[in-house]
Amino acid sequence: MTKNSRQKPQRPYDRTYGRVFGTESVVIQRLLIFAGAATLALPLQVANAQRAFPSIYREQRGIEVRDPSALPAYRIYDVPTPETVSRPQELEERPLALDEAIRISVRNADVVRILSGTSASNSGRTIYDPAITNTTIDEQNSVFDPNLSSSNTWNRLENPSAIFDAMNPGESLITGTRTDSFNSTTGLNKLNAFGGTTEFGVQTNPFRIRPGIFPLNPQRDTATFLQYTQPLLQGGRVRANLAPIVIARINTERSFFQMKDSMQENVRGVVDAYWSLVSARTDVWARRQQVAQLTETVRQIQGGVNAGRLNAASDLAQAQLSLANFQANLISSEANVIQREAALRNLIGLPPADGTRLVPNTPPIREEYDANWDGMVEMASERRPDIVELKLILEADQQQLMLSRNSALPRVDAVGLYRWNGLDGVMPNGNPLTSGAGQFTDWTTGVNFSVPIGLRKARAALRRQELIIMRDRVNLNQGLHAAVHTLATNLRALDQVYEQYLAFREARRAAQLNLEKQLASYRTQQAILINVLQAVTDWGNAVANEASSLTQFNTQLANLERQTGTILETHAIFFYEERFNSISPKGRWFKDVPYAMDMRPTENGNNYEHSDKPAEEAFDLKPPPN
Repeated sequence: MTKNSRQKPQRPYDRTYGRVFGTESVVIQRLLIFAGAATLALPLQVANAQRAFPSIYREQRGIEVRDPSALPAYRIYDVPTPETVSRPQELEERPLALDEAIRISVRNADVVRILSGTSASNSGRTIYDPAITNTTIDEQNSVFDPNLSSSNTWNRLENPSAIFDAMNPGESLITGTRTDSFNSTTGLNKLNAFGGTTEFGVQTNPFRIRPGIFPLNPQRDTATFLQYTQPLLQGGRVRANLAPIVIARINTERSFFQMKDSMQENVRGVVDAYWSLVSARTDVWARRQQVAQLTETVRQIQGGVNAGRLNAASDLAQAQLSLANFQANLISSEANVIQREAALRNLIGLPPADGTRLVPNTPPIREEYDANWDGMVEMASERRPDIVELKLILEADQQQLMLSRNSALPRVDAVGLYRWNGLDGVMPNGNPLTSGAGQFTDWTTGVNFSVPIGLRKARAALRRQELIIMRDRVNLNQGLHAAVHTLATNLRALDQVYEQYLAFREARRAAQLNLEKQLASYRTQQAILINVLQAVTDWGNAVANEASSLTQFNTQLANLERQTGTILETHAIFFYEERFNSISPKGRWFKDVPYAMDMRPTENGNNYEHSDKPAEEAFDLKPPPN
């Protein structure tokens, strides 16, 4: 009935190790030792060992940097050589309305770009940011998802023991029993909004012992239990337990308004870059007229020099100097046009060169703006994305405060457990034996209490959160204060540039008349050349200043819309949610379900007038008399 060591042949005893083994065991043992040593040594010799043997890594004793050619290659679209001021190109003119420029920018707004001087840069925001942050809501919701667990183990236990040999006094026998068992525990637990945890589980443990005779063999122990734990203080507040979900939702809203703020700056930048290009093109036209005027003047004076006219040589030198200066100014102005067009292309997502030249054809607005100050202030306090974000930050702080207050409470948990126990097996006579249903039950109830003496850490965290709320509240007040001042600054700037436009318009008329009079006087030798040169300079500056002031007025209109937070709504730009399919709660073997992918802006409506002529023609560009 029991194992007897005398039933097996005795193996030779090795005095060195104090254990019994045979020749076959020695060979197997040495092979295992060799294989283990080879496994340990191989990663030290193979340069790429971390890929072949991921369990053991060699020391990183140096810095390894891959050559850029080893990285994945990403194709850049083909772009022709861009135009430069010294290498002008014959390009096809592409009329571009301001509405169309905004539409192209919105269409290419996967990454939101903003205007930075005479270039464009990445705002750091994309249309995917709100959807990325939105996933954190489900991450927080998952805390309340049911959790199913199952643990299954198969065991074989052989425990040797020594007993006296009753047949041979003075000797002993080595005997033992073998137990084959299976342990299975399956449970389902669920956390609710009150902080309580419900757990239901089933345990079973069938096992057989051999050799030997036992009351039940094999036999099976079973237990079914239901347990509930309810926090009474810390962790027992519904609003505090749901606060992480609310914070995740607030963060999603913050991400959206951050992206919207960048999108507003993108549209404002497109308007700014567009009117800057119009102003630069007008300035080029004026500088070219100055060069043409001085070129003709030099030609005429050269004729006087050839005819021997008195003082013609000094006038020629002075005219040639002015011509050289005008030509230098023209080069700078032409370079500015190229750079302004490049900035607009960069901002709206067009390549630096595509064989076309952008020609703005939206005439600027000339009507004076009548501002409703109270309405603008109220709108800014409600619609500006940065103000909205400060409000959301304060809301998130309130949720964090609830969490801190909850953590500053002692831990008091009420616990209740009820368990149904069972036993069944086979008797020595071969008949089964089973306990009755509900015959054996356990129950447990109690209260667990724990608290750090003084709650120093929790109280410090609570004080910190209270101070954070104070800080963020004054930050909100400062944001509103700054918004009002910014609105006032924009309103003053808007009024200033409009008044300057009216003044420069009169200055242009006066410069035109002055140029005509100075040319007439110079022809009759009643005026010196310097007066003519000054008149040409004043005329060109007046044309450029008039265009600059009016385009700045149009830019300031967009700035005012930006500061009130309504520039997107003014241009009929809204956001809609796009979705993509991803793994569903049922798993990979079932059909994917749609989830939020991005918040894409809609294309804008027609907000500006269009013209068949270049926008600079709105300034009545007529060459001066020569």
